[in-house]
Amino acid sequence: MTLLIGSMTIGLILSLLALGVFISFRVFDFPDITADGSTTLGASIAAILLVNGTSPLLATAAGFCGGAAAGATTGILHTKFRINGLLAGILVMTALYSINLRVMGRSNIPLLQATTLSSQAEQVATAALGRPSFDFFGWDVASRDAAVLLFAFAVVVVVGAGLYAFFRTDLGTAMRATGDNQQMIRALGVDVGNMTILGLAVSNGLIALAGALLAQYQGFADVQMGIGMVVWGLASVIIGEALVGTTRIGMVIAGAVMGSVLFRLLIAIALRAGLNPNDLKLVTAVFVFIALILPGLLARFGRGGARDA
Repeated sequence: MTLLIGSMTIGLILSLLALGVFISFRVFDFPDITADGSTTLGASIAAILLVNGTSPLLATAAGFCGGAAAGATTGILHTKFRINGLLAGILVMTALYSINLRVMGRSNIPLLQATTLSSQAEQVATAALGRPSFDFFGWDVASRDAAVLLFAFAVVVVVGAGLYAFFRTDLGTAMRATGDNQQMIRALGVDVGNMTILGLAVSNGLIALAGALLAQYQGFADVQMGIGMVVWGLASVIIGEALVGTTRIGMVIAGAVMGSVLFRLLIAIALRAGLNPNDLKLVTAVFVFIALILPGLLARFGRGGARDA
């Protein structure tokens, strides 16, 4: 039960990353790999502030702002300096490695003695229940695990609802239109460059927020924790799209969240079945590759069957 709750909690936290990747890859069709650095940036900013006694809420918000600044930098390099989007992301991601080390002062910061959002959620749950664990249909569930799971769910609901409401505003609609047809939106007088910068800022802000919450849940921030996160986010988005089967913005947002949770559960099942943790990134990359080519293969075979008939 602990493995299940832990996997769902991490899946919910990383669904924020999936939402960020959805904005860059699906809304703007922008190959932004800044995500790997933004995840660690959000975690490192939050961690260094937490160990220095800053309020967990302020530290988490600072992590979000740091990621937004990183995303805006990528957007500026692409739109103002005419650097290829992929190269702009590589430049910022590479620079962020050194920046993250500078922020933390070392490669790893433990948070076991710091007050975090996770520890505050645990305190609230323990005080409300009056004991460190409770019985759930015959399973002994720790109050901390249940509290953090509910907290992560609440954060995802608030962020998802806010993102849905934002995309239904004039500004959000302009951002979506920028990704769909830049010539049309430019003809309407919208600055495509500014829309791209803003979109990448929001995208990487959400990704950094996921990093800040993940560090507080795991109890440490590490300079290597962001490696491969963009692939994770893309896999979650792909799974979510397959689950909902529609392009309606509300369903796509919900699908990204469900895809992240499902993907984490699949990984947990694989690890429980004996998968070598060293192969985790390789298996993730292979899974994303299959998910990317499978729709095309199915369509091709479908057309082939129709011709034979």
